[in-house]
Amino acid sequence: MSGVRVVTVSEDDDGQRLDRWLKKHAPNLPYALLQKLIRKGQVRVDGGRVQTDTRLAAGQEVRIPPSADAGKMIDDHYKPSQEDAEYIKSLVIYDDGDIIAINKPHGLASQGGLRIGKHVDGLLQHLGDHPDKRPKLCHRLDRDTSGLLLIARTRDMAMRMGKAFEGRNIRKYYWSMVMPAPEINNGMITAPLIKGDGPYKDMMIVDEENGKFSRSEYRVIERAGKKAAFVMFWPRTGRTHQLRVHAQAAGFPIIGDEKYGDIEASHDAIEALGLAPRLHLHASRIIMPHPSGKGVLDITAPLPDELCKSWAKMGFDPRFDGDPFQDVKL
Repeated sequence: MSGVRVVTVSEDDDGQRLDRWLKKHAPNLPYALLQKLIRKGQVRVDGGRVQTDTRLAAGQEVRIPPSADAGKMIDDHYKPSQEDAEYIKSLVIYDDGDIIAINKPHGLASQGGLRIGKHVDGLLQHLGDHPDKRPKLCHRLDRDTSGLLLIARTRDMAMRMGKAFEGRNIRKYYWSMVMPAPEINNGMITAPLIKGDGPYKDMMIVDEENGKFSRSEYRVIERAGKKAAFVMFWPRTGRTHQLRVHAQAAGFPIIGDEKYGDIEASHDAIEALGLAPRLHLHASRIIMPHPSGKGVLDITAPLPDELCKSWAKMGFDPRFDGDPFQDVKL
């Protein structure tokens, strides 16, 4: 059949699930269509039928039908451009040979999808030290959230990082500017979250009956009266858009949040106060045991220039380096 691709599984992808492997090689393929193509036998491995959770082995050949290639796909023979290589390398703030950390800017997506052009996952090949050894994302950040994003150099290290992220022995801190200021300086927000449907299908919502347990801890670092505050968050669970939904549910939405906040009020505040026209949320720091077993990872991503200006406008210190959660148990 014309348009069929046959891709050989690399050593770096040995042991990966078929559905996750296809997400990389056909990033615009909706999951429902992926299941349908597999069910009808149009996606095959070494000529045989498979399931979505089939584990691939290096050297196997995967048949990808043309219907999976609608839209912009990843070119397996893509050669890194100098411009893209320089761009992703300019974001690197840490590299110990096993783990890379970048300071992701606002507006850059972590992974590809519909109507997404440049994204971190598509640029990672520029950080590899061998054409067949492509670094792996360890977690994701919203497109609108800037800050610290960890990348593993090998699949083995990515698996170790995945297990580490599933455990409790990790601290992930976020800086935010909220409006109005919280009534109390220290607090815990517990609100179960679930993906919405109907008009809320692109959002996460609080659902006390069906939502998954979700908890966020926060500390007010500085206040501008009752008007606004510099708040640090520590998400104790890892749900999609968790901090954004929790902040809104607690009555102090993050400035610039056009999905969960009051859009009109946020725009008015940004214009009146001269703040950056973006979500004021930044993944600032991660502290965790190094997955290699050697020491501790403690990495900080500096606040980007546009948020430094927002912090300064409100009289907040963009160079704050304290840990208000240091006495809190994991």
